[in-house]
Amino acid sequence: MKKVLIANRGEIALRVIRACREMGLATVAVYSDVDRAALHVSYADEAYRLGPGPATESYLRGDLILDVARRSGADAIHPGYGFLSENAGFADACAAAGITFVGPPASAMRALGSKTKARQAADAAEMPRVPGSVTGLSSVEEALRVASEIGYPVMLKAAAGGGGKGMRAVALAAELPSAFTAASSEAERSFGSGEVYLEKLIVEPRHIEIQVIADTHGNCVYLGERECSVQRRHQKVIEEAPSAVVGDSLRRRMGEAAVRLALSCGYVNAGTVEFLVSRDQVTGEQDFYFLEMNTRLQVEHPVTEMITGLDLVHMQLRVAMGEPLGIRQQDIHLRGHALECRIYAEDPDNNFFPSPGLITRLIQPGGPGIREDCGVYAGWTVPLEYDPMLSKLVAYAETRELAIDKMLRALDEYVVGGIKTNISLFRRILSDKDFRTANIHTGYLERLLAEANATPVKQVPGEIVAVAAALLSGSIKTRSSDAIAVTESRWTAAGRREGAGA
Repeated sequence: MKKVLIANRGEIALRVIRACREMGLATVAVYSDVDRAALHVSYADEAYRLGPGPATESYLRGDLILDVARRSGADAIHPGYGFLSENAGFADACAAAGITFVGPPASAMRALGSKTKARQAADAAEMPRVPGSVTGLSSVEEALRVASEIGYPVMLKAAAGGGGKGMRAVALAAELPSAFTAASSEAERSFGSGEVYLEKLIVEPRHIEIQVIADTHGNCVYLGERECSVQRRHQKVIEEAPSAVVGDSLRRRMGEAAVRLALSCGYVNAGTVEFLVSRDQVTGEQDFYFLEMNTRLQVEHPVTEMITGLDLVHMQLRVAMGEPLGIRQQDIHLRGHALECRIYAEDPDNNFFPSPGLITRLIQPGGPGIREDCGVYAGWTVPLEYDPMLSKLVAYAETRELAIDKMLRALDEYVVGGIKTNISLFRRILSDKDFRTANIHTGYLERLLAEANATPVKQVPGEIVAVAAALLSGSIKTRSSDAIAVTESRWTAAGRREGAGA
């Protein structure tokens, strides 16, 4: 492997380009018309236009990407996450073209890509999974029968789903027929397949996932867990590692189950096995249930890197070159605590409405324990065509409490002018008592947002805001040469900072 084409954009494209450069590999970027001035284009050794802005005419066109690989002489393709990263047909096309796909083999993707097939694979690997059907439901009558067997409440899910689309929670049998029709229709529109299945709804679980990586020599290890319980509409908002509620015994049992599943499917490269974790109401013990396996590098991989000291993209590339992992399970030691906030161009005070547009000012946080994987710069226009994630802000410290404090400090330093961002939302979450005591579950954020809508925000006297940033936005007024008065709450100041410079 000498030259890698990165079939993606934004922060993940930069992340892979940097790893390739550290390993002495040449890089090729691809871009759509609206990404002509994007950061990843200027960071790569070469860059090639794909087509118009819509992803279906650019980043999702495997034929165009393979054509660029041939013209540029790239002998490998790293897909990042999203787009073609879990497309078995594209992995097959790479193999047919003699190009290394930096990811799992197509056969493993097919075995795990559909949620119903993944549930069958979990059964074969003797993993605990959420009770329910392992095949798509053929009719409302079948759905009613399965629901009566496992008991209400239940959840309908799209077999080819993700991101919360094609999902419906059902509390009563009378609600099931209409929910079935709605979930199936949404699944058809979103994924091209209306197949849905049904599983028991686990009430207030925690979402905890295990990172695994496997090589072509039969080695597979797990790299601890990440907790992703802070979600909005089934999309992750904050991730952390390790989980505050996972001890050594549960970690080992979940990790060994994840490795068992990966090996049983011939999995190679980085992947993540997702679980729901709940506490048994009778025994008080923690139970875990298999949800699905993501056959790619994940957005939240940096928190695992921070607590293991490993570089997952380096490992991906070496595995793709045919090298053995070079580490055993007993070599992996977790140290400290890491948090990741996904910084989005959206307005949390306006129902998270997207906020594309020109970034007029950008001051990025830094200092000890702070890492930012970013794909934007001041003077760049955030396009409407793609996911609005601007960056991933990661804080690392010895303990969870210190990592939260470090993240709050970093958020106070973060200034994005010209567009709205969700930075103010993270301040609210990280300052919330329940989050700080790790009293969270997958419904936690929806409750917090509902409370915020119902209760006026109180001013907190004496709060220290980001002095330099606020002075730039004019939200702090000096009363004398050596005194600074905080004139607004942190929420208000944040809103003004994010809207400044428009």
